[in-house]
Amino acid sequence: MGAAKKYFLEQGEAALSASTNDDPPRLTLKALETISMSRSRERILNNLDEMYRESFERAKATEDSTSMATLDFAYRREQLYFEILLDIRDAMERR
Repeated sequence: MGAAKKYFLEQGEAALSASTNDDPPRLTLKALETISMSRSRERILNNLDEMYRESFERAKATEDSTSMATLDFAYRREQLYFEILLDIRDAMERR
């Protein structure tokens, strides 16, 4: 029982000392290196596809060809932007 109590007290002190950083958060190279990129490329692009597909289906249901064309262009443009950003992210992670 004493060993368990000591273990939990040590863990609590370690967590407390780790969380007492008074420095304001900054987007530095060191911070970028420690932050893991948790969303996969597929998940991001699937979310984009799902969002635009729902909007496109609503425009299609109302037979709004102008909105459908606008959504199609916007989807392709944003997909390209995301792919570029994801390529940059992948290159940064490899470094």
